[in-house]
Formats: sequence, structure tokens, C-alpha cells
Amino acid sequence: MSVKVMLVDDHALMREGIRQLLEFDGSVKVIEEAGNGEECIEKIEKSKPDVLLLDINMPKKNGIEVLEEIKRKKINVKVLILTVHNEVEYLLKAVDIGVDGYLLKDSESVELKKAINAVMDGENYIQPNLIPALNNRLVARDIDKDKIDSLTKRELEVLTQVASGMFNKEIAISLNISERTVKNHISNIFKKIDVSDRTQAAVFAIKNDIIKLF
Repeated sequence: MSVKVMLVDDHALMREGIRQLLEFDGSVKVIEEAGNGEECIEKIEKSKPDVLLLDINMPKKNGIEVLEEIKRKKINVKVLILTVHNEVEYLLKAVDIGVDGYLLKDSESVELKKAINAVMDGENYIQPNLIPALNNRLVARDIDKDKIDSLTKRELEVLTQVASGMFNKEIAISLNISERTVKNHISNIFKKIDVSDRTQAAVFAIKNDIIKLF
């Protein structure tokens, strides 16, 4: 029996090319397509594919948001992200949410089929050349967690406001403390998280979800 696949990509030519590659030997059948994240959510529960091939960069809802909604709604489908993004932060986010597979669009068709078969067998498939960066990032995240744990509640409050672009005077007013105290907190924060300026502190805070960019 053919594996039922749904393709979600905002480029029609990309969907057409992937469809032809997948359906070439009859082992895979593309039963549905969508050009954006909202359309995907609308169609997926009706079409009930075995595997969802999901792009990240899309209008209306991106692939990460679609993945989050699928997990939240407990939709029974294997999700394989197929993307141009080789940045480890995208991969890490997808893994954290619970993606079944992650593959780059420059992969060979043989590897795409291999990934589909792997997730159908209940395995996770991450493109092999992405795994070292993922492992390094996971190790770094553990180190970052120890740094975050070393911060006091007040230091976390100050870090959040520094990362949001507030000046010392604004932070002092917001927390009802003196500017000197704010400076002392910032000095301690920089030492604990091993950064040397406010920009690096902001990057640390965003990377570790202490604050979120909207």
C-alpha cells in the first residue's frame, strides 16, 4: 500500500517537482497539497495523510507554527520538515516541538524516500550532516541552562529588561531601585552568563527564550 503524503509549500513548482519524485515508483501517493500554513490545517484533518511534508517559510502560518498546532490538536500524522533552513536554531525548535523528521531541500530523492520510510516505521530522521550541529547546540543549551539557573530572580528581571532595550535609568524606575544597583546587577549578570556587553546579553536572552521576539 502506498504511503499517503500531503505536501505543504508556498511554491507550486516545488510541490510539482516533489510530487513527481515521490510518485515515480508507486510507493508514495500525494493525496493533498497546500500553499500556506492555514490551508494546511484546514485540509489535513479531512485528508488524513500518513506523512506531512512541511516547508518552514510560508505565508499566514509558518511551518513551525503549523507543527505546534498539529501537536496541540493531537493530529495523527508524521511530520517531516523539508526546508532550505540549515540553521541549527530552526532544527532545535522543531525537535523540541516533536517533529518526526528534518531534511533540507537540496537532498537527493533517495534520501527523501528514506526519511519518509523511517518516520513511517516510527523512527526519527534528521539529515545526517545536521546532527553534529544539533548535538553541539544541545550541549551548549545545557551549559546555558546552568548559567540561567545561577541568576537570581532580580537578575533575571534586569536581564529581561536589558534584552528588551531598556536603559539603566528606565530599569531603575521600573524596578524601583537605584541606577547604581542596576549597574551592579548588570555586572553580575555579564559575569554569570559570560558576555561582555548588552547586545550579547540580549542575544543570550532571546536564544534561551528568556524573552521572545515578535
